[in-house]
Amino acid sequence: MGATLGLPLLPLYLEHRGGSPHVIGLIMSSFFVAGVLTQYVLGHASDRLGRRPIMVGALIAYGVASMTFVLPLSALWFTGSRLIQGAAAGAFEVTALSAVASLYPEAERGRAVSRILAAQLLGIAIGPVAGALTSVNNLGWVFVGTGVASLFAAAIAARLSLGDSSLERGPLPRVTWSPRLIGSLVAAAAGGLTVGVYEACWTLLMNSHHATTLEIRLSWTLFSIPWLVLSRLGGWLADHANRRVIALAGMWNGALFLSIYPHIHNNVVMLFVGSLESIGAAASVPAIASLLTQGAHKDEMGRRQGLFATSQTLALAIAAGVSGFLFTRSPALPFTFAAVLSALLAGTTLWWWRDTPGRILDAPR
Repeated sequence: MGATLGLPLLPLYLEHRGGSPHVIGLIMSSFFVAGVLTQYVLGHASDRLGRRPIMVGALIAYGVASMTFVLPLSALWFTGSRLIQGAAAGAFEVTALSAVASLYPEAERGRAVSRILAAQLLGIAIGPVAGALTSVNNLGWVFVGTGVASLFAAAIAARLSLGDSSLERGPLPRVTWSPRLIGSLVAAAAGGLTVGVYEACWTLLMNSHHATTLEIRLSWTLFSIPWLVLSRLGGWLADHANRRVIALAGMWNGALFLSIYPHIHNNVVMLFVGSLESIGAAASVPAIASLLTQGAHKDEMGRRQGLFATSQTLALAIAAGVSGFLFTRSPALPFTFAAVLSALLAGTTLWWWRDTPGRILDAPR
């Protein structure tokens, strides 16, 4: 919620602090750069030191970094804040999902992951609507509120049992570079490409169609609501249906919708088409997350999640950077290019996952 509450107005806030377009681009991209550089390292640390200290530390760091946006500083100083936020957000996601994979048996992980996603989506759905009451002038105090919420979450996380056993045993098991893991990383990259285009070009596309600020905010909310409602169904499918089929169908679904948005010139229609797209995402994301950890040792979950997050964030950052340039050539170009590349990457999982049991009940004991 904190991200979607303040993020849409953050470039304008930085502009008011004297940031040029180049400085604003640097600050916004620093979030993803930090994630790429730290997610695997912090995933390894969570396997070695335990998930709880990494999660608590990440929440504290995110909270403190968020509060710095209220300080009377010039825009360039906030590059450091975004770097810390990016590293902390990545660390939290890695530890949360690796904890789920450690605490729940394979036959229940899809449903457990879907609950984590439902909580995130609830915040994403609420944030843009609540943000309608926020102005650029008081955005710093919005980030203070985000920081307080993060520190409160850190106090809760300090009391959680996250399945840590790192301090009770010897050397860490090695991460096996199997076709199953490689397929999951390819799936992460395919998803990162689509998200990167949305990060860079979605608002620009809607603005080119003369969308109002409210319509742009509602597009985030209406995308999130169906996913939130169907998240439990997506988790159930991941645990009871063929995960490989659901994952591939979801990735191709995302690529298809990505390719058609530039050709829709009615903003109301775009809002409801986005809601349809989210149905496929709700079904496929828990399946992809479950395939990543299927058959893995519980003390390598952090590194697996770190590799997955790094692959996704790197693809996202590249797509976001390239898409802005392509959009200036043609609004449809970044959407079409990323859709084709994402669909091709998704198709390779037919090879990578060919020997992976799609149904967990079919897996060898």
